[in-house]
Amino acid sequence: MSRRIDALDVLRGVAIMGTLGTNIWIFTAPGGPTEFLQFGGGAGAAETFLRFLSNGKFLGLLTLLFGVGLELQYRSAVRKGMTWPGRYLWRATLLFVEGALHYVLIFEFDVLMGYAITSMIVAYLVGRSSRVVTAWMVVAGSLHVAMVSVLTLALLTTPNGGSMPGTYPQGSWLDQVHGRLQNVLLFRSELVFIVPMGIVLFLLGVRLMRAGVFEEHGAGLRRKLIVVGLGFGVPANLATSFAGSGWFAVDRYLLAPLVALGMLGLVTSIVLGLRGEPGVVRNAITNVGRTALSCYVFQNLAASVVCYGWGLGLASRFDALRPWWVPVVWAAICLLFVALSSLWLRRFSRGPLELAWQWAYQAPFKKRAVTTPVG
Repeated sequence: MSRRIDALDVLRGVAIMGTLGTNIWIFTAPGGPTEFLQFGGGAGAAETFLRFLSNGKFLGLLTLLFGVGLELQYRSAVRKGMTWPGRYLWRATLLFVEGALHYVLIFEFDVLMGYAITSMIVAYLVGRSSRVVTAWMVVAGSLHVAMVSVLTLALLTTPNGGSMPGTYPQGSWLDQVHGRLQNVLLFRSELVFIVPMGIVLFLLGVRLMRAGVFEEHGAGLRRKLIVVGLGFGVPANLATSFAGSGWFAVDRYLLAPLVALGMLGLVTSIVLGLRGEPGVVRNAITNVGRTALSCYVFQNLAASVVCYGWGLGLASRFDALRPWWVPVVWAAICLLFVALSSLWLRRFSRGPLELAWQWAYQAPFKKRAVTTPVG
């Protein structure tokens, strides 16, 4: 059991660092977040390849892991004889609120809101029959593929991506908050893809967990994930990355999640195959995984300070060094939150946001327990 949990912590750590690998291109773009909505157009070969390494793959991995986490919550509730989804809906509500604050105050492309909405839906499905779950996966998957197809057709017929709103990366922090509120429908439009994709990947994470993918006896299943995800997914994903901006949606929302399955199988196999005490690298990644929520928010805040005009403003100053300075700043931020998470966990069992979130989650139920008459 502990080895399986270790694998999950490592996977979360990898997913968090990889997510920054995608987001860092948004922060370092002189045009700010609206350049993301140009769907990668205009990037050179080197930048296209560097973006390919992370784009969508770690979003898919993180989504799968949220599904695994939901399954663990469901098992815990069943084991304790608690009503399901019951308190889990409050947990999802807190995640949505946290995501909304993260969006308004820090980052345009927050994923927590989408995960919260998805988890509220999947919470009602996790205990249903295999037939019901399969039906939901087919319907949600079909809807997702249809939307990706429509967007791809639009991008192929409008290769320049259309007109974008004004940018604000060099303005004040309040300017950015105002920009997010003013363009909320535009910046939150990715939720249209995240929710149906999330339903499929959440439920797939549940099924993989039940199939024993994190156990020793799941070696065969992991090999299949590696072959499909890395053997087929990586070459196809690389091809769409270089095929032009018109294939952005297929690249990010269809093929990248497939690669994520291969990554899940590979990383889990590596962790389960290790013997002896964890080394420095594994401990560092595990610490990030144990403080995943804190590291996710911190990395976006740190990138904002480094790149935007109200901070160091390096996105404009180092534009001539693009794309080579971008992996450097990614590595620097990763090293920073790796060090901070390791220091924090020497005194606390959870990350700072995890502790605050756990308090908020438990508070209303503790109050009810105190005020409810006995007998």
